[in-house]
Amino acid sequence: MESVDLKDIHFDEKGLIPAVVQDARSGEVLMVAYMNQESLAKTVASGETWFWSRSRQKLWHKGEESAHFQHVQRIYVDCDADTLVVQVIPDGPACHTNNRSCFYRSLTEWANREDKGNLAILHVLYEEIKDRRIHPQEKSYTNYLQEKGKNKIDKKIGEEASEVIIADQHENKEEIIDESCDLLYHLFVLWENAGVDLYDIMAKMEARDKKKGNKKEVGHKDKIF
Repeated sequence: MESVDLKDIHFDEKGLIPAVVQDARSGEVLMVAYMNQESLAKTVASGETWFWSRSRQKLWHKGEESAHFQHVQRIYVDCDADTLVVQVIPDGPACHTNNRSCFYRSLTEWANREDKGNLAILHVLYEEIKDRRIHPQEKSYTNYLQEKGKNKIDKKIGEEASEVIIADQHENKEEIIDESCDLLYHLFVLWENAGVDLYDIMAKMEARDKKKGNKKEVGHKDKIF
């Protein structure tokens, strides 16, 4: 990937550049803020987000009051070098309303459109499964599986995988989707129970994707993905 030096960043006439802050794990957009040269330099040096507050006219260290710090993983620069995407792992909600993202509302005129799905739901699901262990709820199926442990979870994985295969044999798309959702849920429960983070899986997949020649470990070492 190409890189851009700090000295080549294009700030506007007020000395600012918009920074789109994105969850590095889920891809969800968390907030949009502005940086000046000093706050961008502080962000790079500290590994946490710093911004310029246009209303208060001062530097702003995200989390300095709420403790919801944002730990920077990557910083991308657009083609004109006048907008940044800052990927972070947040310690808490990004929004002052205590919502995870500042973008928790939709445009009324667009709100009733069919939802095509978003990969961020995988992040939400995994975080909810982890939260169930910390904050158990009465009659929670997730807590039931966590209490029963790996033997019960492994059995459910086998059952759900078989049901996906049966759905595929039926050549029923909706049935495949439904059964795949069940399988993914139980797989996430297995990962959480085994201490495997969803992002450990993603990191491994990224590492495989970067292999020279696009070779993947898919069971046959001599095969191409």
